[in-house]
Amino acid sequence: MPGNDLDLLIQGAKAAGDIATPYWQQSPQTWEKDAGAGPVTEADLAVDAMLKSSLIAARPDYGWLSEETEDDTARLSKDRVFIVDPIDGTRSFIAGERTWAHSLAIAEFGHVIAAVVYLPLRDKLYSAVKGQGAYLNGEPIRQSGCKALDHSNILSAQPNFDIQYWPRGVPIVNRHFRTSLAYRLSLVAEGRFDAMLTFRDTWEWDVAAGSLIATEAGATVTDGLGNSPLFNNPRPMLPGMLAACTDVHRDLCARLH
Repeated sequence: MPGNDLDLLIQGAKAAGDIATPYWQQSPQTWEKDAGAGPVTEADLAVDAMLKSSLIAARPDYGWLSEETEDDTARLSKDRVFIVDPIDGTRSFIAGERTWAHSLAIAEFGHVIAAVVYLPLRDKLYSAVKGQGAYLNGEPIRQSGCKALDHSNILSAQPNFDIQYWPRGVPIVNRHFRTSLAYRLSLVAEGRFDAMLTFRDTWEWDVAAGSLIATEAGATVTDGLGNSPLFNNPRPMLPGMLAACTDVHRDLCARLH
């Protein structure tokens, strides 16, 4: 990986914030995607266009995978690929909340090697390079170190605690929620929460950047089946995601499987 790939992602994320923020709380034009894929706004599209243009211009040999760009299978032949969610948490953005994020990652042979998650309205920029730790606004961050699943603080939507997922019993936890999956992963990395989980099939662009940031902060990160996630798949989707302190992750897997 070129030494300034992380700088490139940081510059892109900040430029994305400059574009998206003026649309926030200004009733941006909004559409519903096909097949119940959720909403998209003119801000999402403007950010996507800027990022694709600037990042590919800087790294023309990298592939491109983004929520708001029609998929091009040419990315599958690339050693490295940008994996981008122009605005993760679009519903939060539309609602005028502050917990939406720009999620930018670079994967190399299926493994994320550089990542940025940026929340412009909270002035929070999470970053990581593989093997070099995780940071929030330039300061090192670390997972909470929680030792047990019961009574831990978990970020998750309520349906994930339906009895159907827990053959050994639903754990007693303190459940919290944020719309953005990238932010949930980053909050685990920051140590503000002990775990995040989702059992729904999960698009790669929602979790690529956050998964590296959480891993570099010392969390254990797997897909919903307990396997190490690989990215830039032909169908860019994972079977859910679990990210937690090591002991909590072990307890989650034991309770689930």
